[in-house]
Amino acid sequence: MNITIHDDAAAWYENEMGLSKGGYMRFFARYGGFSTVQQGFSLGVSKEEPDHIGAKTEKNDVTYYIEEKDLWYFDGHDLIVDLHPVGKEPEFKYEKK
Repeated sequence: MNITIHDDAAAWYENEMGLSKGGYMRFFARYGGFSTVQQGFSLGVSKEEPDHIGAKTEKNDVTYYIEEKDLWYFDGHDLIVDLHPVGKEPEFKYEKK
C-alpha cells in the first residue's frame, strides 16, 4: 500500500495542524462517516507518534503513516491525499493497485 501526499495538502496539514520537521500524521479507520472503500467507516487523522507502522511516506520531513492495525480499511487501495480545489481542505482518494 502506498500513500501519496500532494504538496498543497502537506502545506495544509503543516499550517492547520501545526506539523513541523520530524513530526508525524496518522491516518486511521474510524467508525461512522462515509467512505468509498468501507461502508460505515471513514478516515480520521491524528497528530501522534507511531506504534507499528504498516505504510508510510514522508513529505517536508513529516512522516504520514498508517498503523498496521488499520491497513484492513484500505482493502488493497492506495491512499492519495490532495487539497479540494473549492473547499481548500484535504480530500482522500483511493486507488486500487
